[in-house]
Amino acid sequence: MKVLVLGATGGTGQRIVQEALAQGYKVTALVRSLTKGEAIFPNIKILFPELNLIQGDALDREAVAGALSGCDGVISALGTGLSLFHEVTALSDATRTMIEAMRQQSVHRLVCITGMGAGDSRSHGGFIYDRLILPFVLGKIYRDKDRQEAEIRASNLDWTIVRPSYLTNGPATGNIRVTTNFAGIRGGSIARADVANFVVGEFLQKKWLHKSPLITNV
Repeated sequence: MKVLVLGATGGTGQRIVQEALAQGYKVTALVRSLTKGEAIFPNIKILFPELNLIQGDALDREAVAGALSGCDGVISALGTGLSLFHEVTALSDATRTMIEAMRQQSVHRLVCITGMGAGDSRSHGGFIYDRLILPFVLGKIYRDKDRQEAEIRASNLDWTIVRPSYLTNGPATGNIRVTTNFAGIRGGSIARADVANFVVGEFLQKKWLHKSPLITNV
C-alpha cells in the first residue's frame, strides 16, 4: 500500500509517517520545505527508503495531484498556525483541493485528523478549554475545522474523521478509548504515538467508515 501523508512534518504527522513505514507502507509526504523534511527524517535513503518527500504546498492543486499519483489513499494531519485576528481558511481550502485531486484520480480512502471540539464534539473539553481556550484562542481555527469536516462529509470518499483529545508527546500506551458517544467526556489527553497507531490501523480496517470518533487515552 502507498499512502500520501499531508502535514507530515508536524508533531503528529511525523509519528504517522514513522508508524506507516513500520507497518510496511510506502509513504509519500508533501512538504513545504525539502530541507526541513530531510532534517526531520535524516539519512532518508538509508533509514527511510520507503519514504518519498515531495516539495509542495497543500493548497497547490498541481502539487497535490502530483504527490497523490500512484497512492491508495490519504492521511491528513494538516494543522495551521494560531490566528487571533484573521479568519482561518487554510484547512478547509487544502481539504477541498485534496478532495478534488482524489476524485480526479479515483482515490477513495481518506483518514483526516481534526480535533476534539470540532462539530458535535464541542463542549466536551472541560471547563477551561470549552469556556476560554476554544472560543477565545482557537475559535477561528475550529471554525475552519468545522468547514473542513463539512467538505469531507459532502464528498463521495471513503472517509474517517479522527478527533483526538489534547495531544501529548509521550510514548504510546496502547490504551485508547474510541467513541462517537461523547456523554461523560470532559477533556482528556492522548499521546501522538497512539493517534498515529490508530490512524494507520484505521486506514485499512475501516472500522469507523463515515464516522467521526473522538479518541483519547484511557
